[in-house]
Amino acid sequence: MFHLKTKRTLMSVAVAGACGLMTAHAQAQQATEQSKTNEPVSGKKADSKDADKIQEVNVTATRYSTSLLRTPLAVTAFNQESLGRMGVTSAKDLANEIPNVTIVQSNDSAIQVTIRGITSSNTTEIGDPAVGFHVDGMYSPRPQGAQALMFDVAQVEVLRGPQGTLFGRNSTGGTINVISAKPDFSGNYGSAEVELGNYNKRQVHAIQNIKINNDLAIRAAIMKVTRDGYANQMQDFSEANFPSKGWIPDGIPDNIQRWNRKVDPSDYYTNQNEWAARLSALYKVNKDWKLHATYEEFQDSSAGGTAFKDCESTKGTRYACPTGWGRFDLKINVPGMTDMKIRTLRAGSNWNISNDASLDYNFALADQRRSQLYDNDKGNQTALPFQITQDHPRIAGGNNWGTWPLADQYQQTVDSKYVSTVHELQLKQRLGDLQYVAGLFWMHEKNQINYEVVDLYRAPVGLASGAFYAQPDRQVDAKAVFAQADWKFAPTWTATAGLRYSVDKKTDKDGLNLGGWWGQKEFYNGGFDPGTPGTPGYHLPQGNDLNYGPGGSAAAYAGYGTPSKNDHTDSWRKMTWRLGLQTQINENQMAYAALATGYKAGGFGDRTLACGGSATDPVQRKCADGKPNTETFLPYKPELVTNFELGYKGKFLDNTLSLSAVAFAMNYKDQQLTNTYFVSKYITPVPCTSDQPKCDVYETWRTINVGNTKIRGLEVEWDYKPWPGAKIGGAFTLLDTKIHDYGSYSDDYNCDARVEFGDAPCPAPYAGLGPDNGKRLYDVTNNSLPNAPKRTFMLHFSQKFDLPSGYSITPYIKSNWRDKAYFDVRNDEFKHIGRYQKAYALVDASVRLDAPEDQWHAELFVRNASDSKAVYWRGAGVGAQMNSAPVEPRMFGIRFGFNY
Repeated sequence: MFHLKTKRTLMSVAVAGACGLMTAHAQAQQATEQSKTNEPVSGKKADSKDADKIQEVNVTATRYSTSLLRTPLAVTAFNQESLGRMGVTSAKDLANEIPNVTIVQSNDSAIQVTIRGITSSNTTEIGDPAVGFHVDGMYSPRPQGAQALMFDVAQVEVLRGPQGTLFGRNSTGGTINVISAKPDFSGNYGSAEVELGNYNKRQVHAIQNIKINNDLAIRAAIMKVTRDGYANQMQDFSEANFPSKGWIPDGIPDNIQRWNRKVDPSDYYTNQNEWAARLSALYKVNKDWKLHATYEEFQDSSAGGTAFKDCESTKGTRYACPTGWGRFDLKINVPGMTDMKIRTLRAGSNWNISNDASLDYNFALADQRRSQLYDNDKGNQTALPFQITQDHPRIAGGNNWGTWPLADQYQQTVDSKYVSTVHELQLKQRLGDLQYVAGLFWMHEKNQINYEVVDLYRAPVGLASGAFYAQPDRQVDAKAVFAQADWKFAPTWTATAGLRYSVDKKTDKDGLNLGGWWGQKEFYNGGFDPGTPGTPGYHLPQGNDLNYGPGGSAAAYAGYGTPSKNDHTDSWRKMTWRLGLQTQINENQMAYAALATGYKAGGFGDRTLACGGSATDPVQRKCADGKPNTETFLPYKPELVTNFELGYKGKFLDNTLSLSAVAFAMNYKDQQLTNTYFVSKYITPVPCTSDQPKCDVYETWRTINVGNTKIRGLEVEWDYKPWPGAKIGGAFTLLDTKIHDYGSYSDDYNCDARVEFGDAPCPAPYAGLGPDNGKRLYDVTNNSLPNAPKRTFMLHFSQKFDLPSGYSITPYIKSNWRDKAYFDVRNDEFKHIGRYQKAYALVDASVRLDAPEDQWHAELFVRNASDSKAVYWRGAGVGAQMNSAPVEPRMFGIRFGFNY
């Protein structure tokens, strides 16, 4: 926790720095570029006489519409114009645009949002995000839904800190609320915009508002975007070539060519191919009662994102990329294919019972269907010659537990269907100096998925392993009752108290985990016979050998035997709350203090065995601790966040400067981490070799609970209009995350390479009894959370120049700087193999020409103007070969739009 002296110092620095913008260049972000045009939610333009003042921005963060600068929460807001200027088409494009917020794309068409270091990396049908995603205030349960195109929005609001009372479910880090533009009764009008950019980008966006009569209005909007991938995608026809180990080329690719085909750049990994459409209606039943409905479709046919070889990290070492290997090069034998459609119906009723009371009911039905094929290795997992220790398995008595010369892995979502319904009822009322909102919430999900992961070269003898997850009925049911009241107990003082009681239940019915992680002939389903290992005739599948199509369905795994079903259920209950105190210092300044909690339900994984393997394996594993290899669902507990916040907001200098400052202290308990983690050790037929030191360790993809993290920080946002036409704004953040009580962290990352590069060696394996046996224990106390840079700074400036005949031209420049960030709780900065990103800055710029009366506009733009090579993730490939997920390269183009 910050000491009082430290808090005062930080606040003084923040206020002094913001006010100093009158003579220095500051940056943008505050309610974001909403302050650029600062249009209210209604979309009405400010009067010209007020154009050089900070306009009022209303937000719905308290479930009431309140002025941003009078809302006692850390919230940043964006309108459609600012989203367009930043090139934002989905939530992932907001990365680096919001204080203490990081957003990255995962491999399964989802996004992972981190706010103040709090995140969730489990984007599957059994995972829950740590940052709630809402559309028009309605919860959207699947993180894939956040990929839906952001178009024709009135506002995007990002709330930082736990929102456990009013927004509730899965909002331990915060909440993103996308508020779509609603039909209005001002008349018939519309707009359209076209964008052309590098990598052959084509984007079109159009809206039409129609007033049918005084009681009914409708609004339609459509958006489509296509762009070539910036990856340099080459077909993979690799052959293993290491004769001394028995790997002799024969002119036939050793990786499987079943899906290999030449694709155009428009279908490369990292491309865009999406469209979305929305139709909304607003009906006035009478002066006190309104009905609204919206139908929306989103289609994603992109190839998917990817990581690349990190050639910068390994430059000058024997692990360096092959000569001529480019920054975005990939070798692909499984081109990416995605077919994701999300259909959503939202409807509701607003009844003004009286001047002081209203009753709102809202309903959402979402149907998400997805299939996806994805190359897991992309040529990034190929061993260098000196790394190869695996003998060809036709060699009798050879090393069967070494490093293979090639990797060939793919995953596919054969089909999935996620259906969710959300209901929310809210009663709002004012009783003199008291106002409150009370409500009921119910969400139900029924998810189905058939998902497969295949590794075509698996120890010990190179047979393929396939794991198929047939999950026909996974359900999540969440109910809550909540209330929050604000009491103005003195002319300038308001107290807030809120409660939410949540009940969450998760159920898995009839799910099957088929196949196994051992290489087995059963995967070939009788279509291919490799022969007998250790004999000259032993033949691994290659080229077109598997074109007949093994795998891909539950029936194809019948040869493995049928395991027991994943039938399991569990539930959790929790009360979360919020207490607050707010004072209106004067008309333009307020301060507040708040103490709030957030909660995310626990869960469980797929049925597995305590020491791994499968119940249908021909030879069952023996646990090293002597215990039986019994079934487990690897359950995990809820995670909890408690946040204390002090905030200040105000306007100065005749309403030309706005300032918001928030200091916070958070306790993050039982954080849920999802990755491949240690489960147990088992006894292997032969001892592990030096290049395969973990061959006797059972690790699996699972969620665990760790520690009690202390998170402290400061967020300062400002917006300033120093002279006519000028806009300067910015944000500055401090973030200090310290891990405590993590438990037993095993530091077994790249042990051999660390010795080679002179880095701190791995600890010796723990030889004692108990669950830590075999772990290389390392104390991560006081280390930082991943993706939690200690400092960020954002700065933008624009100047509108009026031209003759009513035209205007506006140049704009923005820079976002982020401090060093780690990608693992080890916080390593090893030479060449460090999992971190140094401090970096991204610069965007544009120049816009506006016609008189907003008839049309044209804009030239560039994003990542310096072509920064920063990354959002970095980790090991094969040994000390490194992979990384980079920020997008320089993007530039032109936009043209018109209103009618």
